[in-house]
Amino acid sequence: MQINEMRQQGAVVVSPVGRIDSTTSPALDAHLQGLAKAGDHVIVMDLSGVDYISSAGLRVMLTLAKRTKESRGRLALAGLGDSVRQVFELAGFLPLFAVEATNEAAVAKVVAA
Repeated sequence: MQINEMRQQGAVVVSPVGRIDSTTSPALDAHLQGLAKAGDHVIVMDLSGVDYISSAGLRVMLTLAKRTKESRGRLALAGLGDSVRQVFELAGFLPLFAVEATNEAAVAKVVAA
């Protein structure tokens, strides 16, 4: 898995590419913890490049949501493909996140909030 990051209108857009599973999720979690330590609390997770997410990946997303809420930050997910969206739905996680179709919509949502 590769992790790309860019800043857009005051939000950090994190774009993992590949699989988020038990092997790769620790690296993603460490990356997201680094953002929190740096004071970045307005985050968009662009999952358009993710073709698979396991329960370990869901755990990283849940931890991110809790961390963001505790810091009074804002978080949105963008670009969920059908298979990734289905995993979020089956786990009952979709209602826990603001979900937008595109990065632009997600950035607008977290910046405006």
